[in-house]
Amino acid sequence: MSCFPHRCWIAICAVLLVIPLFAHSQVIESAAGLTAASITPARDAFRLDLGGGTVAGANGSFGGVRREINWDGVPDAFSAPNLLPANFFNVNSPRGVVFSTPGTGFQVSANAGIAPIQFDNIDATYSRTFEPFSPQRLFTSLNSNLLDINFFLPGTNTPALTTGFGAVFSDVDLANTTSIQLFDPSLNSLGTFFVPASAGSETFSFLGISFPDPIIARVRIISGNFPLGIGATDQNGDLRDVVVMDDFLYGEPRVPDTGWTCAFLGFAIIGVEAFRRRVLTSR
Repeated sequence: MSCFPHRCWIAICAVLLVIPLFAHSQVIESAAGLTAASITPARDAFRLDLGGGTVAGANGSFGGVRREINWDGVPDAFSAPNLLPANFFNVNSPRGVVFSTPGTGFQVSANAGIAPIQFDNIDATYSRTFEPFSPQRLFTSLNSNLLDINFFLPGTNTPALTTGFGAVFSDVDLANTTSIQLFDPSLNSLGTFFVPASAGSETFSFLGISFPDPIIARVRIISGNFPLGIGATDQNGDLRDVVVMDDFLYGEPRVPDTGWTCAFLGFAIIGVEAFRRRVLTSR
């Protein structure tokens, strides 16, 4: 009887197959401060990490390498007080992302002169709490502070992966509260990363995480510790932290070449079988 039962070979193969994922080194860019200028260098560094130029093409594409969403092109009909469709940025403006939340939907703040700005339609104090990084719109989930983002080949239902994701936040008051969590195609966590905080109102924070290869299938954002709502404020020492989002930046969603995966699987199987035979013949 072999000293390596069949289940051991399966376990070895499984370990070998996940090695490439753990071999990827992540790059993190982050900053926080009282002005947009405080986080601009970190945002620009993350742009370089992802690749692409500085001038946006159609649907926020930067040379087919990076996509960005700044919310300002969303039509008034899909802005506050109206809801933004979850698939707006994969159907109406194809950028390869679809949103979900346990709350009641999503909202982009209104332009001045159309409706109350910066979510004053939800609570009249919010325009003194939040500030847009790229004027003049902001984004939030409704009745939940949780947002999930799934990636697709832009304009299709084909699941895709991305190399990195970053976002701008407004009014992150508490450390280790607002976060970005990344998941691989099997929905294994690639890590939870906390957005830096800055005391005061109308502040700015940025966090971006990237990898050399496209391994991110889903992003989960936790914005503060309390959803927006009437009377949901976080000034004057209130332990609630109400946070909204602005620009999203992420690698071009794509289906990676699986050739290396198949090759690795083949070599792993061959290597394990050769090792098994050597053990058997040496007995």
